[in-house]
Amino acid sequence: MDIKYFSWIREGVGSAGEQLSKPESVSTVHDLLDHLSGLSDEHARVLGERVFVRVAINQTHVTHDHIVADNDEVAIFPPVTGG
Repeated sequence: MDIKYFSWIREGVGSAGEQLSKPESVSTVHDLLDHLSGLSDEHARVLGERVFVRVAINQTHVTHDHIVADNDEVAIFPPVTGG
């Protein structure tokens, strides 16, 4: 999986992203966020409030119950507004 972090999530995690193989325990975006939260205290802090976390899989916005695959590009970012 190609994980990409954006905005204050990137700043909080301290990285623009990471590569990882999909763990067996991960089947949905929710599961993936749980897994990533366990990587470090910083991950747990910024990914802990899921209401503030949006996700796109292969450049399509998805809900947290969306199924993920090992070859997915996963973008994780805060809510955005236009104006």
